[in-house]
Amino acid sequence: MDVPLLKIVLVSAVTMGLSHTLAREKVFEPLRNACGGMNTWRGYLISCAYCASHWIAFVLVPLTGAYGIHVVPRWPVISPLLDWFLSSILVTVIAAVLRVGFYFIDEEARLAKTKKRVTQVEAESRERTLQ
Repeated sequence: MDVPLLKIVLVSAVTMGLSHTLAREKVFEPLRNACGGMNTWRGYLISCAYCASHWIAFVLVPLTGAYGIHVVPRWPVISPLLDWFLSSILVTVIAAVLRVGFYFIDEEARLAKTKKRVTQVEAESRERTLQ
């Protein structure tokens, strides 16, 4: 019962998106603050995108069946737990790689906006000087 790599990558992408939203976006800021932000262990678990991705992956892997790792010895109870845990870690690691790419793209967009804003302010300043 092999899970296609595409499914694992897609679940990783969803994990990355959800963990980024939880840890970085303004909509979840009150929740992060209520949990203590980065100053408490509980707040850190949802304020750190990498940390949050673990908890999200632990839920999404069994919901989606994205088990990419199966331990060879099949022991009752232990093997399914190891499959779940190791597959969730795999999804988390792939999500971390995707997050790095996402942050590069996001940073490029932010830099472009900043450059445009600076150019606009300089143009307005020159215009005022000429008047």
